[in-house]
Amino acid sequence: MTPNPTNAPARLGVQLQPQHANYTQIRDAVLRMEDLGVDVVFNWDHFFPLSGDREGLHFEAWTMLGAWAEQTERVEFGTLVNCNSYRNADLQADMARTLDHISAKGGDTGRFIFGTGSGWFERDYDEYGYEFGTVGSRLDDLAEALPRVKARWAKLNPAPTRGIPIMIGGKGEQKTLRLVAEHADIWHSFVAPGDLQHKLDVLARWGEKVGRDVSGITISNELSRGSLDDGHADALYAAGVRLFTLGLSGPHYDDTPVRHWLAWRDRKNREAGVGAAA
Repeated sequence: MTPNPTNAPARLGVQLQPQHANYTQIRDAVLRMEDLGVDVVFNWDHFFPLSGDREGLHFEAWTMLGAWAEQTERVEFGTLVNCNSYRNADLQADMARTLDHISAKGGDTGRFIFGTGSGWFERDYDEYGYEFGTVGSRLDDLAEALPRVKARWAKLNPAPTRGIPIMIGGKGEQKTLRLVAEHADIWHSFVAPGDLQHKLDVLARWGEKVGRDVSGITISNELSRGSLDDGHADALYAAGVRLFTLGLSGPHYDDTPVRHWLAWRDRKNREAGVGAAA
């Protein structure tokens, strides 16, 4: 079956890139995003800035997520995306379970999303002493890690408060989309609207091969960077995207585009007659 139920509400995720800002600015931005009504707040899993001054301010992802889990009340959160290479798979699972529990407030279930990928930024590997390998070897490592993560979740005491959603990033048809078909609840990419149907067809075929119904996988995609192009977002929506992500860099984390895309999200949901975004 084709991925992504088209009656699902549109949702907005904001990636607060942990670069060029002090932590007070990042903490304040998280609270502001939740107050505005953003659905998901992400950071990224790197050790150095990816744009601007490459020696600028930067913070580590997972320790930051612990603070986010405690300071927020409603918004889901995670990393867009975790680098599988940097941490043992069972440790990743335990960290994710712990974040899940920290973020469960008042008896509710947790709000952590386990976004993960195979890694790509060679400087991180070189400076922190990880073996960079090849695209293929890193994807093979991810393929080996994902069953371990899920198996560890089944063993932990206490168990996670919910089935922690797995988001996998990437678009490769031979390995990545197979992993999405096997393991993901959310598939994230930067694929253009006109190319999405082909990728979704590939994903559906992988679902048939691995014996999993992929129709419930949420399709996630990046909004045009630095643009308020409703036409591009409309095309992504028509192609089946329901989680739209927007990257913001420090130090100021300008919320002007966030307000624009929240209004667009709400309009889409009214037009579709679906419930307001969670």
